[in-house]
Amino acid sequence: MKYDTVLNYWESTRNLWDKMSAIKRLCGKIAIVTGSTDGIGFATAQRLAKEGAKVIISSRKEKHVQEAIKRFCSEGLEVKGLICHVSKVDDRNKLFEEACKMGGLDILVSNAAVNPSMAAVLDCSESEWDKIFDVNVKSSFLLAKEALPLLRQSKAGRIIFISSIYGLQPCNRLAAYSVSKTAILGLTKAAALQLAVDKITVNCIAPGIIETKFSNVVLTSNEDIKKRFYHVFL
Repeated sequence: MKYDTVLNYWESTRNLWDKMSAIKRLCGKIAIVTGSTDGIGFATAQRLAKEGAKVIISSRKEKHVQEAIKRFCSEGLEVKGLICHVSKVDDRNKLFEEACKMGGLDILVSNAAVNPSMAAVLDCSESEWDKIFDVNVKSSFLLAKEALPLLRQSKAGRIIFISSIYGLQPCNRLAAYSVSKTAILGLTKAAALQLAVDKITVNCIAPGIIETKFSNVVLTSNEDIKKRFYHVFL
């Protein structure tokens, strides 16, 4: 599949979803999206809000939260923004407290992640490894665990973990990050088995290369490199 063909396909798909958003199929639903002031998290929160959900966005920095809220407001979308470092229990609790004020919780999207290491997997320092797994894996586990009381009250509880294509095929430059995203795949499967009886669905999205600030380490301005990545991952 040619590079231009891929782009045209995704453009047509996006236009279709824009038309579907007019249906407002998520009216009355309440969603939390972590790491949602930029990139994939922002786009996810944006889609949920366009389809009628009440959305709580979050970031570690107040500046990023306020900037994101302005972007949502410019599109006529209302969201609630909170400062949240997902590895901090008090910050996570604030998300759920806000959801309770809004009426409960139907959708949890665990998107927040970090990658402080550019080393091959066995060259990653212990401190970098601990930080990656603390934020990317442990916090995702705790968010889901702490969200359960609210999700069990919902008639259609949903948990969505964000993994990565690198969780399926590791990247040497993002090795420890890749391993953490493989762990998310396992967490998804185990949680889905447990929560099926509660009629709470647990799914995982493993995005390919998407041009965001987070992916700048992989993508460059070189068109040949971009085309190669699109060919491999799309």
